[in-house]
Amino acid sequence: MHAAAITGTGLFTPTNSISNDELVEALNAFVETFNTENTAAIETGEVEALSPSSNEFIVKASGIKSRYVLDKEGLLDIGRMAPSLPTRGDDEISIQAEMAIQPSMDALAEAGLEVSDIDGVICAASNMQRAYPAISIEIQAALGLEAGWAFDMNVACSSATFGIDMAAAAVRSGQAQRILMINPEICSAHLNWENRDCHFIFGDVCTAAIIEREDLALERQKNGSEGPVWSILSSKLRTRFSNNIRNNFGFLNRTEAEPRTGWDLLFKQEGRKVFKEVVPMVAAMISEHLGEHDLAPTDVRRFWLHQANKNMNDFIANKVLGRVPEEDEAPVVLDEFANTSSAGCVIAFHRHSSDMGVGDFGVLCSFGAGYSAGSVIVRRAA
Repeated sequence: MHAAAITGTGLFTPTNSISNDELVEALNAFVETFNTENTAAIETGEVEALSPSSNEFIVKASGIKSRYVLDKEGLLDIGRMAPSLPTRGDDEISIQAEMAIQPSMDALAEAGLEVSDIDGVICAASNMQRAYPAISIEIQAALGLEAGWAFDMNVACSSATFGIDMAAAAVRSGQAQRILMINPEICSAHLNWENRDCHFIFGDVCTAAIIEREDLALERQKNGSEGPVWSILSSKLRTRFSNNIRNNFGFLNRTEAEPRTGWDLLFKQEGRKVFKEVVPMVAAMISEHLGEHDLAPTDVRRFWLHQANKNMNDFIANKVLGRVPEEDEAPVVLDEFANTSSAGCVIAFHRHSSDMGVGDFGVLCSFGAGYSAGSVIVRRAA
């Protein structure tokens, strides 16, 4: 049985960013037009009037101030209110595979590895842009990795922590020495940008991480490698079925006698129920997981939590620590990136781990639709 470690991470950020003010201006113009065009139906109760948004509402509800997106123009066009991404032919690289290249190469560089050192690729994300062939296999080919295997997996916002666990299991068992785990999230494509309650939630990014045999990484350190080595002590995964976060888009839509349309094919949630049910579950899971390693919450240098909502993160950290966390203990990136689904905790780790010393403990944690939740306890070994 081999020990597994995280030895490199990478982050792709789109060039386009939308501020809350820009988003609010577009939504409110759309709302005004919609309500004006449907005045009579709204008065008779046939159509529900749409509500305007505000920067103050968004920040109070979530802590989000901006988000990166692959396409900005289509999202701010009140005649479209959706990303406008050019159609690509079958012989062209897919969008998700393309956005995975740069963070993958950055993660490999940080680890001091070459593409040929990788044995397997896991693409873990909340949505895949097609059913098959697997995006992971396309990424494998785009990177020039001729050997090994690849597969896609989806546990919504928990995909990255579940992906780390799957990669670590392959390493521990000897099935692979090194795994590339990638999270290409195009969340802007499944969000209802016309709805005040959710139009601000998501952004687009791609993260990557290298999970490999710890002994091989430490040997490279002895030979001059400067990359970090984060021992993966263990993972804890939990799922419980709920419809409170749901997306009904799927290949059977065209077969349904009463086809789903419009908003029913996009992200939807019962936010208050999610907060009430998920937050206690995640806080209890983290505490239980730490206890299995005889670690007190105060032994943990940093918590890299799922970046969905600052209020949720503060509540979870408060429940675990017994007090409001310092910014350094549970760093926030959602103010800049918004909710990037599975990639959120990896962004936090990527941005806020280099200052930690050998022997420091940390916890990556994600939670979301399913319900699903995952925590990964790491310790810096080098």
